[in-house]
Order: sequence, then structure tokens, then C-alpha cells
Amino acid sequence: MKTIALALTGASGMPYGLRLIESLLAAGCRVQLVYTQAAQIVARQEMDLVLSSNTAETAAMLGARFGASADQLVVYGREEWFAPIASGTNPPDAMVICPCTMGTLAAVAAGLSSNLIERAADVCIKEGRKLVIVPREAPFSTLHLENMLRLSRMGVVILPPNPGFYHHPQSVQDLVDFVVARILDQIGVAHQLIQRWGESK
Repeated sequence: MKTIALALTGASGMPYGLRLIESLLAAGCRVQLVYTQAAQIVARQEMDLVLSSNTAETAAMLGARFGASADQLVVYGREEWFAPIASGTNPPDAMVICPCTMGTLAAVAAGLSSNLIERAADVCIKEGRKLVIVPREAPFSTLHLENMLRLSRMGVVILPPNPGFYHHPQSVQDLVDFVVARILDQIGVAHQLIQRWGESK
């Protein structure tokens, strides 16, 4: 069973994050979830979804929503320094920050590690584990691009949520699934969210 750390931050794009949780759990992965206070605001704004400050409540709510057991989905607080993902002795197989604010991206690029999300990302980089960042901003400033380049040179995957249209999407969900499928491909998790290029219908 793969263990995937997933961080939700306060950028627009919460449907990507929720669909990613659902897909990881459906694939049999263990998910270690952490989110920012701004992500709680965005989740309510974009999806009418309450991500409680009580991590146990959020774990129970999402577990019931996606049919996950208590040991398959664990939610950690932003300052929970005893969480496994805070240490290189117990890193996840991969980590995804989706959606990712430019503030979080900059903090990871600078190695600040001032909260659990930043520290977990730092752990993945130093331990050579896959880190995928899904930055949601437009347009990108020079500073944003420089931070992304710095992370890319460290081996971090920068995956902006840019859906394709060659598969003839019929709904917003199709567009979301296109992006989530690309994320899952990067971390080696099998899925059937989209028809792949060159495959017949």
C-alpha cells in the first residue's frame, strides 16, 4: 500500500484536491492529509465543504464520504510535529500539494519548514521522494517562475492544473479528472479517470 501525503492550501482549485483524495483512496493508497487555514476558507467557498479545525472530525467526514477506514485516511494539524511526515525516518512514498499557493511554493523553495506542510515537502526533497506541486495562479510573475525553476532543479514536479481538450470533455468533472489523472501518473498510482492518447474508445 502506497502512502501519499497530500496538502491542501488556500489557492483556488479545491475540486482537484478532493478528487485526488477520492482517487487515492479508491486505488488503495494510505493518505496523510494536512491543510491550511486558508484552504478551509476556499473549501467552503468553492465546494460548500467544511474542513474542520478538529482533524478527527475531518477524518471521519471524509472517511464516510469516500468509504475509507480510519487507518487509510489520517488528517494532521499544521503544527503536529510528531506526524510521521515531519521526519525523514518515516517519509511518505510521495507528496502532492494541490492546490498550491505561491506563498507555500515560495516557502518550500526557500526551505523554511515553518509548518507541517513545508516540513513534509522538505523531507520529501531531502529523502529523494517524489514531490508534485500543483500551483494555481495566473499569470505567473517572474518571482513565481523563479521559485518554480528552483524547485524543478531539485527534482520537484511542477504540474499546473491545465486541462487538455483533445478528449472532448463534457463537464467540469471531466476537466478536473484530466488534471488529477496527470497527478496520479506522476506518483505512480493506477487509475481509469481518462482515456489515454492513442487509445480507441
